[in-house]
Amino acid sequence: MSQTILGVIGGSGLYEIDGLQDAEWQVVDSPWGEPSDHVLTGRLSGVDMAFLPRHGRGHIQTPTSINYRANIDALKRLGVTDIISVSACGSFKEDLSPGTFVMIDQIIDRTHAREKSFFGPGFVVHVSMAHPICPKIQSALAEASNELGIKHHLGGTYLAMEGPQFSSLAESNLYRSWGCDVIGMTNMPEAKLAREAEIGYATVAMVTDYDCWHPDHDNVDVSSIIEILNQNAENARRLIKRVTPKLGPDRAPSPIGCETALDNAIITSAEMWDPQLLRKLDAVAGRVLANRAGDDGVKRD
Repeated sequence: MSQTILGVIGGSGLYEIDGLQDAEWQVVDSPWGEPSDHVLTGRLSGVDMAFLPRHGRGHIQTPTSINYRANIDALKRLGVTDIISVSACGSFKEDLSPGTFVMIDQIIDRTHAREKSFFGPGFVVHVSMAHPICPKIQSALAEASNELGIKHHLGGTYLAMEGPQFSSLAESNLYRSWGCDVIGMTNMPEAKLAREAEIGYATVAMVTDYDCWHPDHDNVDVSSIIEILNQNAENARRLIKRVTPKLGPDRAPSPIGCETALDNAIITSAEMWDPQLLRKLDAVAGRVLANRAGDDGVKRD
């Protein structure tokens, strides 16, 4: 059994984690550019943790301007094995009221202005995204929420929109007709990149509003969202503290094999691998590249 190093990506309203032992903000250099912020490392309940505020402290990054590749790469370089994404979202369901935490299991990606893969020409990779959420982390989050008395819902589909504007009424009704449960702006391509980096990933989608479809509620506005955000952020901190010991320090394998996602995903022939791209992949794909080099003796640089 390997060691758990838990990564937490904090969304709107969650910019730091309290109670870490030996807490230190670290600069992590990435070949993919600058992450959203420094990474707060330390230990919580005996588990090594790395916390990254997705929008940066002070909320300086938009959903589109976030460097998702650098963020995931930075966490991988710190040895992160599992990620909990904490994200604000709108609700498409009457019973998923503001303040509810939804442990989603599916995501629809409607973003269109973001880099969505570490791989490309010279090293083509196709990972499976049939099940984007690691059920091990998801179930631990639901169990911890139940113990804390946090209103939550296990399962659901998250619609990732580009933003930064909120939905039109027509869009909101369209997404509801698709059977979506919540809507947010940041879980894609984050979940795709985590899978490419062979890191287990799960989301706590914290409902702040009813988007704009609900006839008995005002349209979405920032002031009302911030009030709910602050309430949700406190519950999120409580949840992280409770779930951490459930996931570690000894790491159980992901039931869907997140840590071996690249094993059967590489398409490009080894002799055609692009050395320049490989150098950027030293953390993200380091395990499989080392194995392939050992198997076929091909020199990569």
